[in-house]
Amino acid sequence: MSTENLPQSPEQPPRKPRVAVVFGGRSSEHGISVVTAGAVLRAIDRTKYDVLPIGITRDGRWALTADEPDRMAIVDRRQPDVEQLAESSEGGVILPVDPANREVVYSEPGSVPKALGEVDVVFPVLHGPYGEDGTLQGLLELSGVPYVGAGVLASAVGQDKEYMKRVFTSFGLSVGPYVVIRPREWERDESAARKKIIDFAGEHGWPLFIKPARAGSSIGITKVDSLEGLDEAIEEAQRHDPKIIVEALLRGREIECGVLEFEDGPRASVPAEIPPVQSHAYYDFEAKYIDSTPGLVPAPLTPEQTAEVQRLAVDAFEAASCEGLVRADFFLTEDGEFVINEINTMPGFTPISMYPKMWEASGVAYPELVDRLIGAALRRPTGLR
Repeated sequence: MSTENLPQSPEQPPRKPRVAVVFGGRSSEHGISVVTAGAVLRAIDRTKYDVLPIGITRDGRWALTADEPDRMAIVDRRQPDVEQLAESSEGGVILPVDPANREVVYSEPGSVPKALGEVDVVFPVLHGPYGEDGTLQGLLELSGVPYVGAGVLASAVGQDKEYMKRVFTSFGLSVGPYVVIRPREWERDESAARKKIIDFAGEHGWPLFIKPARAGSSIGITKVDSLEGLDEAIEEAQRHDPKIIVEALLRGREIECGVLEFEDGPRASVPAEIPPVQSHAYYDFEAKYIDSTPGLVPAPLTPEQTAEVQRLAVDAFEAASCEGLVRADFFLTEDGEFVINEINTMPGFTPISMYPKMWEASGVAYPELVDRLIGAALRRPTGLR
């Protein structure tokens, strides 16, 4: 029997890749992560990708959230929260742990679990521990799901300021003086641990910066000008991380540079300069995110200095085995040397963040930047590489 005159089934259009934007999290940077997610959701090309927003609450629940970027902003100096965006106060999103199955499931108590479809790539915009530090990246590796940004090792190195500096030193990059106090040191002999910091101040002078060793967004950092404020600064840092790092003041200009993975490898953006903030002791959380202190883009550097900091930023990216993106932060000291302070493997993507501003000045607009990051993640396999 001929099938020539039978109606033909129309071909199904190819499915668009689905991007799960994961944000929020259990760290003290929860609110900034939500703000970053709003900017990323607004920028993703919906003609190329389907999008699934997934928020992680402060207590670790994975929630299905509204795709409403306008609700993910700082309003009246208040940061947004995943709980405000969650479609349910009890429902949870479950990622697959079988590499052969990328289907995400949503479950609520007393209801039949609902399949949300397959996820092709995850865009994790979590900042700080339990997300930016390799923990989420490890879960995604087990699940066989590609993701934007650094892998497990680079994420962990980029989160821990001590081991980051150790890696940089081993690759010949200059770092400033620092000392680390681990939790066991504090528990074993608090007076000896405190003396370690005082001896460091005696060698390098005041002021000192007391920081959580594994936090970002300048949260928990205190600039201490004398012995009088030391105990309070230590307590503040330990509220965010039991391991603290103490850094000496480096006198010079603060210079930042973005690195982005292109098809032919990582490239550096034009650098930016963070000028001194008159109303703040240093470039702290309030200056970055609340008062929106502007940076200078591009930084007023000589062509030779620009080329040097771009080379060092890519060197730092390679030293830590990074992928996707990095913001590298430097001090240009009074004697003309670039000293690397840290890298951020998932820098802020808020509308006022320096990373997208540097790339915009380099000719890569925000939507293209997001598209390139997703494309780089889709090109990479999971597992050892």
